[in-house]
Amino acid sequence: TVEYASLSNLDKQYFGFPGEILMRMLKLVILPLIISSMITGVAALDSEVSGKIGLWAVIYYFSTTIIAVILGIILVMTIKPGVSQTADNIDRTGTTPNVTTTDTLLDLVRNMFPENLVQACFQQYKTTRKELEPPKVSTNTTAIPPVTHAVMANITKEYKIVGAYSDGINVLGIIVFCVTFGLVIGKMGEKGRILLEFFDALNEATMKLVQIIMCYMPVGILFLIAAKIIEVEDWEIFKKMGLYMVTVLSGLAIHATICLPLIFFIIVRKNPYTFTLGMAQALVTALMISSSSATLPVTFRCAEENNRIDKRITRFVLPVGATINMDGTALYEAVAAIFIAQLNDYPLDVGQIVTISITATVASIGAAGVPNAGLVTMVIVLTAVGLPASDVTLIVAVDWLLDRFRTMINVLGDAYGAGIVQKLSKRELERMDLTSDVDVANPFALEATLDDDECEKKSYVNGGFTVDKTDAISFTETSQF
Repeated sequence: TVEYASLSNLDKQYFGFPGEILMRMLKLVILPLIISSMITGVAALDSEVSGKIGLWAVIYYFSTTIIAVILGIILVMTIKPGVSQTADNIDRTGTTPNVTTTDTLLDLVRNMFPENLVQACFQQYKTTRKELEPPKVSTNTTAIPPVTHAVMANITKEYKIVGAYSDGINVLGIIVFCVTFGLVIGKMGEKGRILLEFFDALNEATMKLVQIIMCYMPVGILFLIAAKIIEVEDWEIFKKMGLYMVTVLSGLAIHATICLPLIFFIIVRKNPYTFTLGMAQALVTALMISSSSATLPVTFRCAEENNRIDKRITRFVLPVGATINMDGTALYEAVAAIFIAQLNDYPLDVGQIVTISITATVASIGAAGVPNAGLVTMVIVLTAVGLPASDVTLIVAVDWLLDRFRTMINVLGDAYGAGIVQKLSKRELERMDLTSDVDVANPFALEATLDDDECEKKSYVNGGFTVDKTDAISFTETSQF
């Protein structure tokens, strides 16, 4: 008989090393990708068009997220995964993140306006509440009747808010900055042109990097999965939580195979399933690394190359979508909240269910695209309806698995969004293509019309602009000396 030694903790971590490298590579590309794509995306569209596209995108994000939440609530109400058992049967794992709803929402707004742009590239701002010492009452005077001791104990606690920085890229702040920056550059016309060319080149270079990373991807992903499977200690928990997991996964599946494709088909009138197939690589990546912003580079490649979505759209819609549009997370949070209510035999009235759906929607927007942000937002959803926040620890054990699937749905939602927005703003884009024959200030005009070889040849004539205009030609001649 062969004896198998179980791997020690260290061995498991060493085993996952190739996967860790992949994660690091992908995360490395996020920053230049978001910055370059957002700035060029917004600047290439004049403000009127980008406003329209932005509006369509936001409408799409909100409606799909709300649909996802409603779907989750319907399912969890019909399947009732928490009714058959009580909260005591399930082992609690981990600790409850200590958050308050108002502070988290305010932090969201605070993070939109980072005080230091460089810092925003690697840190987020997070406030915590600190208790203040109650003021001491002097006891040297004899005139005070002894009643005050009873009164003393009843002083309300005073808090002050203390801010600190926690690690993690502040995507929201960077996006807000890049959008405004892009708009400004776009408005500057000729003067802002050199910056535009710079960011456009950065964008191309980053995409080339992504191509290189793609080659390593299969290996990295293999090890990522394997390492995660080895790490799981008790598989028993999946039996206990089986029904809950079935509820979440079936909700995600229905959303991904029926709701989203239906919306896509109604608006775009193309086969949604071939579209999904084109996004396959991005979906697999999302499933493995469970972070929608780290999947961004892959999402870009799939959307532009396989599904032929206009670059001007993807640059604008995808980075924002990865941060804001989280259908999977919203669905999961609604299901989890009601599941916990069922475990605690806590009846929910209509008002509370509406509250859950609203908070789940808002919380999913607030959750940055990082793994495990779901737990923090989960606490917000629970406290909103008066459920014990400590019950988050009940679902932590299976969270890592569900997290992967909901990230996959988040990415799919973003991709469909790009396709839908492209269709809805087709007129604007076509109008831009017409004007851009004469318009020198629009560096992206030629990208759509020329094929690669032509682009290569012409790009050196005048930074990618070949325009039949005498001044442009003379500009070329001078620029060579």
